[in-house]
Amino acid sequence: MNFDYNEEQQLLADSVKRFIGKDYDFESRKKIVASDKGYSDDVWSTFAEMGLLGLPVSTDHDGFGGGALDMMGIMESIGEGLVVEPFLATTMGAQFVARGGSAAQKKAVLSQVIEGKLKLAFAQTEKGARYNLAHVAAKARKSGSGYVIDGEKSVVVHGPCADKIVVSARTSGADTDSKGISLFLVDANAPGVTIKAYRTLDELRACDMVLKGASVGADALIGNEGEGLALIEEVVDYATALVCAEAVGAIRSANDATLEYLKTRKQFGVPIGAFQALQHRMVDMVVSYEQAKSMACLACDKVDSEKDPAERKRLVSAAKVRVSEACRHVSQESIQLHGGMGMTEEMKVSHTFRRLTMIAQQFGDIDHHLERFSG
Repeated sequence: MNFDYNEEQQLLADSVKRFIGKDYDFESRKKIVASDKGYSDDVWSTFAEMGLLGLPVSTDHDGFGGGALDMMGIMESIGEGLVVEPFLATTMGAQFVARGGSAAQKKAVLSQVIEGKLKLAFAQTEKGARYNLAHVAAKARKSGSGYVIDGEKSVVVHGPCADKIVVSARTSGADTDSKGISLFLVDANAPGVTIKAYRTLDELRACDMVLKGASVGADALIGNEGEGLALIEEVVDYATALVCAEAVGAIRSANDATLEYLKTRKQFGVPIGAFQALQHRMVDMVVSYEQAKSMACLACDKVDSEKDPAERKRLVSAAKVRVSEACRHVSQESIQLHGGMGMTEEMKVSHTFRRLTMIAQQFGDIDHHLERFSG
C-alpha cells in the first residue's frame, strides 16, 4: 500500500498547512477558544473558499468527490494546528445527508455546507450507552404528517455551533434493538429543543441536548424509517478514520515540540537531548508516529473502498486501537520530557496532550475497539 500523497493531495495538504501556520498560530487559536462562539467565522469562510467543505461532497452536488484518503492531509493539519472549528462535525452531518438523504435534502443542505453557510453536528450519545451505537432511547413518534421527538443526547460535539443537527431517535423497538432507529435533521433552535453548551477538555464546544415535544416534518427523516443503524455505523467509521488522521498531525506536532525542547534545554552544561536515555524515548515516539500514520492511512483507504461492513468495522477498529495507543504514548511522553512546564497553559504541547487524550476516547476507546475487532 502506498502511503504517499499524490500530487493533488499533497498540494491541498500544503495549502492547508500554510494557512494553519500563518493565520492559525497558537496565539490566534487562544483568542478563538476564548471567544463567545468558540470558533471563528473568518476561518470558516476561508475553509469554504479553499474548497475544504466541498472536498468530501459528490460532484453531483457541486463538491469535489473526495474520499477519506483525500481528506487525510486536511485532518493532519487540523490536528497539528489544534483547529477548534466544527469541520469534522459538519463533515459527518453532510455525509449522513449525502449517503442517506433524499434528493431534496441533498439539494437543500449540501450546497449550503459547501458555501460555508450551514454548520452541522451529530447527536447520538446517550447516558449509559457508552459506545454502543444501537443504544438509542430517544423516541420519535408520528404526529400528523411529521414526527415528535422526545429524549436526551449527551456530549454533542460542536452542537452549540451547528445550525442543524442530525439526531438519532427510536421509532420502534427496545432501547438496544438494532432495528427501529431513525435519523432526523433537526433545526438547532427549533421549539422543544434545549441546548446546554460547555467547553470540553480539549477546548472544543459541545452540548447536552434535550428534545421535549420537538416537532419535525416528514422531510426531516433521513433515509428509511427504522433503518438508520447501518448508516450510523458507516458514517461513524468514516469519521473514526478521519479522527485517526487528525491524531497523526497532533502526534507530529507533539514530537516536533519535544525534539526542539530536547535540543535547547540544557542540564549540566549540555542539551538534555544528548542523554542516551532521552534519545531512546524520542525514537520510540517517532516509531509510534509512523505506526499511527500507516494505520490511519489503512483506515481511510478501507472506509473508501471496503464494501463488506463487517470487514470495514474490523479494520477501522484495528486502526483506532493502534492510533489510540500512540495518542496515549506520545502525549504522556511529550509532557514528561518537557518536565513541569509541559503542563502549563502557555505551552502548546499541553493543549496537544488534551486533544490526543480525547481522540483516544472519541468514537470508542481501546477496549471498545478491541472487542469490536475480535467480535
